[in-house]
This record gives sequence, C-alpha cells and structure tokens, in this order.
Amino acid sequence: MNDSFTFGLLCLTSFFTLINPLGTMPIFLTMTTDLTEKDRAKTAKKASLVSFIIIICFAFSGQLLFKFFGISVNSFRIVGGVIFFMMGMDMLQARLGSVKIKKNEVLNYVNDISITPLAIPMICGPGAITNAIVLMEDATSISKILILFSAIAIVVFITYLILLSSSKIIKVLGQTGINVMMRLMGLIVMVIAVEFFFSGLKPIIKDMFQK
Repeated sequence: MNDSFTFGLLCLTSFFTLINPLGTMPIFLTMTTDLTEKDRAKTAKKASLVSFIIIICFAFSGQLLFKFFGISVNSFRIVGGVIFFMMGMDMLQARLGSVKIKKNEVLNYVNDISITPLAIPMICGPGAITNAIVLMEDATSISKILILFSAIAIVVFITYLILLSSSKIIKVLGQTGINVMMRLMGLIVMVIAVEFFFSGLKPIIKDMFQK
C-alpha cells in the first residue's frame, strides 16, 4: 500500500511539473486571443484529449521501441534525467514555454492549434513522453498501471481546467505569482531528474564491474 502511494505521488508530481500547465497558460491565452470563449474551451478540451491519448500510446509502445532500437531502460532513464534537468533549469529561471510564437504567426495557428503546438509539444512534450515510458516500466503490477493511467488522466484534466480558467488565474496570480510557481516546479523537476539519472546509472556501472 505504501509502495503504491509513493508511486502514485511520483506519477502525479512528475507529470504535473513536466506538463507545466501554468507555463503553457500565458501562451495559450496569447494564441487564443481572437477566439470566443466557446471556441477557446473547445480548443483546450481537444488539446487535452489529444495529449492524453498520445501519452498513453507512448506508455504502451515504450517497450516495443526499446526492443526495436535495442535501447535499455537504464539508458533511457539517464537521457530522461538529462532532459528533465534541462527543463527544470529553464523553469527555475521562469522561462515560459518551449515554443516561441511570433505575433504575426498567431493567426496561422487559430484553425487547429489544439493539435500543434498546444497538444504537441507544449502539453505532451518530450519530458512527459519520456516520463510515461519510464514510469510504465516501473509499473510492475496491474494496480500500478491503473495508478499511472489515473495520474495521467488527473493531471491532463487539471491542465484542461487551468487552460479553461487561464484568464481568471492570471488576474489572481499575476506574472510574479506564475514565475514563483514555475520556479518551485522547476526545483521539483530537477530533483526528479537526479533520481532518474542515478537510478539508470547505478545498474550500468554495476554490470560493468561484474564483467
């Protein structure tokens, strides 16, 4: 029970910090400026749904990718740790979002921004995909798999609610409040990155000495 709770907590915190809905929120508002409230809600819903499906697909297909390319899970953990650390560093410095959109390009995204760049790569980026694959490998029982999928669903739903209420949240928190939240999440991501890195490095070093 304690192990399942720890695993569930790791799933929730890691996905929330890596998806980083608070960082996506200002960009979402910028990109949906010309949309009505109804269309903005529809865009947020579609982006969240597509992100959930993609993350689940990668969680299931992770093992096939490992076998096809001959990649070990431990190597993936190390790379994942490096990716998470770099993302955490950006968040710690309150650098919003990985996708830069020029003002004259905003209108080009209005038709279907829910798929790209909102769902991919802003919500469902390399960090979230890597996290899904690695945590799926750690889900050694049906209960843990259910916990993992539930955590993904919860975080994606929270992301949807945050995007839906983005204009109100920004008014309450202000830019300073959002920056503080991003720095806190960045710190958590960097801690998770170190755990992932060394959990992948230890078995590799152990195997080297045994040979």
